[in-house]
Amino acid sequence: MTNRPDALVIGAGPAGLMAAEMLAGAGRQVIIADAMPTPARKFLMAGKSGLNLTKNEPEDAFATHFSGSAVSALGYGQPDAFGPQEAMDWASGLGAELFTGSTRRVFPVGMKASPLLRNWLARLRDAGVELRTRWSWTGLQDGFRFSTPMGEQVLRPAVTVLALGGASWPRLGSDGAWMSILHGAGVDITPFRPANMGLRVSWSPEMTRFFGSAVKGVALHAEGQVSRGEWVITRDGIEGGGIYEIAARLRDGQVAHVDLTPDLDHQALGARFGKPRRKLSVGNWLRRVLGDPVKTALLLEWGYPRPVSPNDWAMMARNLPLRHDGPMGLERAISTAGGVAGTAITPDLELKALPGVFVAGEMLDWEAPTGGYLITGCLASGRRAGLAASAFPDARQNRAH
Repeated sequence: MTNRPDALVIGAGPAGLMAAEMLAGAGRQVIIADAMPTPARKFLMAGKSGLNLTKNEPEDAFATHFSGSAVSALGYGQPDAFGPQEAMDWASGLGAELFTGSTRRVFPVGMKASPLLRNWLARLRDAGVELRTRWSWTGLQDGFRFSTPMGEQVLRPAVTVLALGGASWPRLGSDGAWMSILHGAGVDITPFRPANMGLRVSWSPEMTRFFGSAVKGVALHAEGQVSRGEWVITRDGIEGGGIYEIAARLRDGQVAHVDLTPDLDHQALGARFGKPRRKLSVGNWLRRVLGDPVKTALLLEWGYPRPVSPNDWAMMARNLPLRHDGPMGLERAISTAGGVAGTAITPDLELKALPGVFVAGEMLDWEAPTGGYLITGCLASGRRAGLAASAFPDARQNRAH
């Protein structure tokens, strides 16, 4: 076992595997080291409910969903960017048959991540890439130190790509432990915050029977952003794709409201509220007006002070305050904001404090909503880091001249 590999990738998620593919394609001999027993565990978990690979929309619209100090690491707006079309072409090249849903989200026909991952790992093996599992990176003393089943190992590669993920879903391997190592080496770090997370809500006892219920056919509005995705009422709050799309704005202090009837104009809704209530209780009357017990429950829970006139009821149903107690923690977030700051990297994603070390994926300080953006972004940054690393040190020598 050589301790001076040609190229080392630490982290076997989508960003790390893509970086390894770029390095191997350029003729570099690549070792991937990962702390978990098997690779890409978060990728597989994300695919359990259907692998949303990307969003089939123009790249300029796609790029508007990304933010953060290191967002330039994704390369959007540059000629060689890896956007939705490139993601679809890449997956097709691995034998995945794709389809685009009504919301323009792109999935494999079988919906699962495992067939795509199997083909990808086979292609990497055929290219000579070596995967070492249960190799946990512990430090930078005299090289890259690892805790392994064979005891401590030290590798001194010619070039390295770090792709260790953020700090969400730590049980799947992304625990953010690398942050202290890089901070100690002089790398600028932005503190982690949850992204694509649920919101905590202190429900009244009347909401207990709605725990687990899906909220459908509503629109969430947050400072000009609109989400029409479904979400779920849980014991601890509200979670799901519809919430995740606006969660970053609410985390950062913006307010949101719920339109319970986005497909019904205000006049028609007012006419519904104007029908005589007679002897119906408020709850039964609202269920008759809205036609949905879950929407009714939310209106009763968040709609105060109680409206009086039909027009005021209609206004409340169209502009229901989304009342919450803040974001859920990192351990329950789908992804994280924060990480290696944009000031810490060169345009080629090389760490300024550690020459020859490149960074990709959720380690970097960028964020995006679910819906295909996260996975494509990780692939894009892995590709850019891998291509830049494959040219090291030649690219540096060319710049010097």
